[in-house]
Amino acid sequence: MKYAVGIDMGGTNTRIALIDEMYQVIERIEFATQKADPAIMLDKIGQTVNDFNREIVGIGLSCAGPMDLLNGKIGMAVNLGEQWYHYPIVAELEKRCGVRVYLENDANLACLAEATVGKGKAYRFVHFLTISTGIGSGYVVDKHIMQGAHGQANEVCNMIVLPNGPKHSILTSGALEAISSGTAIVNRAREAGLQVAHAGEVNDLAVQGNEKATSIMEDAKEYLANAIAMIFAVEDPDIFILGGSVALKIEGFVEDVERRVKEKVLPGFDAYIKVETSNLNEDSGLLGAAALAFLKA
Repeated sequence: MKYAVGIDMGGTNTRIALIDEMYQVIERIEFATQKADPAIMLDKIGQTVNDFNREIVGIGLSCAGPMDLLNGKIGMAVNLGEQWYHYPIVAELEKRCGVRVYLENDANLACLAEATVGKGKAYRFVHFLTISTGIGSGYVVDKHIMQGAHGQANEVCNMIVLPNGPKHSILTSGALEAISSGTAIVNRAREAGLQVAHAGEVNDLAVQGNEKATSIMEDAKEYLANAIAMIFAVEDPDIFILGGSVALKIEGFVEDVERRVKEKVLPGFDAYIKVETSNLNEDSGLLGAAALAFLKA
């Protein structure tokens, strides 16, 4: 039996798992991400991997983008902090573990997990979007991640769906993430005078008939559907799989988005539209990271 290690390093917590070639999680560890000092954080990751005491084919490392995949470096990862910007994480982790490390964007690895063991495993062309605090996206063809010429493919968070629309973080005005992400839904609701803690509460108000909340949720679904219809026009995937808290926890969200997408594509193409929710939950990053290590070994 062959083994790989999957690492899912987020801004709050880091999860590490020993996974076999049947994609069974043998052992997993979770701890708070040490953002202040990358070297200390990598020491802890390296020790954890070595403590598994198994011969592994490699390590897959999932981090939030953007990143410098070609040089194995963290990019401007806002969730980790400036001390991680351009940090040579692959080289540093390889020093500590003595095996190859494969870095990849978290959404790309979630997509690879879906294409390998999730709802996309029966298909060749799989597109994944996470609709959560932010919006991430990945595209996998024949179990191969489509990275693009510079490793920046499918950064749909900055897809302009409403010119001169809302501004969010470093993104361009009218970007998809500024309208359809969980953060955007909450921010727009608060700007409208609604007292809410998360996107689910905005949706609850919409269900109860609150006009402001209804308008915000309608925008979130409508502009996401616009984006998916545009992605379909360019990529023509077999299936779109949606994950993240907004997609998974708001009842009817994905079904409504699918209906809207079918209305936006060319006549007759609606039969090709399949938008489904992920069933991998929080393990998609770990499984995708392990899958990358197995594929690259």
